[in-house]
Formats: sequence, structure tokens, C-alpha cells
Amino acid sequence: MLAVFEKTVANSPEALQSPHSSVPTYALKEGYLASHFGSKNPNSVTLNLGSSGLLAYSLDNNDPLVPRLFAVVDDIFCLFQGHIENLPFLKQQYGLNKITNEAIIVIEAYRTLRDRGPYPVDKVVRDFQGKYAFILFDGVNKTVFAAADVDGSVPFFWGTDAEGHLVLSNDTDVVKKGCAKSYGPFPKGCFFTSSGGLRSFEHPKNELKPVPRVDSSGEVCGATFKVDAEAKREGTKMPRVESSQNWAGHI
Repeated sequence: MLAVFEKTVANSPEALQSPHSSVPTYALKEGYLASHFGSKNPNSVTLNLGSSGLLAYSLDNNDPLVPRLFAVVDDIFCLFQGHIENLPFLKQQYGLNKITNEAIIVIEAYRTLRDRGPYPVDKVVRDFQGKYAFILFDGVNKTVFAAADVDGSVPFFWGTDAEGHLVLSNDTDVVKKGCAKSYGPFPKGCFFTSSGGLRSFEHPKNELKPVPRVDSSGEVCGATFKVDAEAKREGTKMPRVESSQNWAGHI
């Protein structure tokens, strides 16, 4: 799976930008990264999100243990890889039918956060028990929501190109093509949103600090992010307002 977002939609952390990315990379220019993804995945599908970016996915060589899924509901798109172990419980919690899959569950959880529930975002993500990584894009509110499980069970990487576009993919080669040395593994046990940036759902009261990654040649290659045991962040619970209020600005 692949997602590339304009910086006006999702502003990638500055720590991902490597000072040693000497060759500029342009993930969206002339469909460069989508073409590379398509060359590796001949049966892939690319979705043009207009001024927001693009999504691409392929079901080729799908691993039954961590399958890739795609879903769209009311202009909310979700790329999902892995499985959620407590799926029956979540179906009941969100009032969904038996044929609902993991990608639909993520969309419904996001819609609950956006439209109705004054819930802490970290608790909602923490309820997803299993091996997974996902990327969600809300086409109406131009919002990105991405996360990876606590063990980092599914390969998941992110980076930033020379123009500040955020790139996310389960294929490290694709991210390197689009971001050169400005990339790293997506932090396990964390989620990212357009308005709130990167947060830990395992340790929601703590800030995250970037740790520079160094490659075999001794050059900085993006960053990893660790929980800062000393630095506390403000609460992530959403304020209570009328149920008709739009929550998108709070997640």
C-alpha cells in the first residue's frame, strides 16, 4: 500500500528530513512514485486525490496472515494490512454487521471520533487488538489518520520528499525511492493525525522524541521516535459539544 499527501493535508515531522538527502526527490511530480509502485505491482490500483495527493494498493502476493484490505465509505478511504483479533467485539460496539472487515471498522471508529464521541483518540486505537497498520484519508475534511500496532508486526514506513510531501507505505523500497534518506519506520504503538501529529496510544500522557537514524555510511537517515518518559503532554480527550459538531479538528 502507498499514500502520498500534500503538506497542506498532512505535515510530516521535521525530524524525518535528513540533511544528507543530497538528491531531491519528488514523490508526486509527474506521478513518479505511483509509477514506481505500479512497476513493482502490475495489478495495482492508484486513486488520485486531486490536490490532496494519492493512494495506491495491490492485492498481489497477499499474505493470508496479514492480508491487505481496501475500503471506502462516504468519501473516507482506508488502506489496511493485518488483522484485528477482537473484530467481533468491535462489530458489536459499533453496531456493524457480520461481514464487516477491519478496514470498515477503522472507518467507523474514525467517524465516531469525528462526528459523535467525546472519546480519547488513544483509547479508540488501543481497542484495536492485533497485528496491523493502516492509512485513512477523509476526502471531505482533508484529514489523514494512520497507525501501527504495539509490536510493529506489519512492515510500515514513512518519510518526506523534497517538497514536504508525506509518504507512507508497507514497502521500504517505495519509501526510499520517494524520500531518499528522509524516511524511517513508522513508530510502533503510535498514531498520526493531520491536526495532532504523532502520538503514542500506549503512553498517551508522554511526548515522543525523535532519535536520528544512522546508516552504514554514518549519515543521518531520517529518525525513529521514542516515548519521552520525562516529558508529559496535554490530555487528548475531546471536548464535549453537541453531537452535530464536527470533530475533525480535534483528531
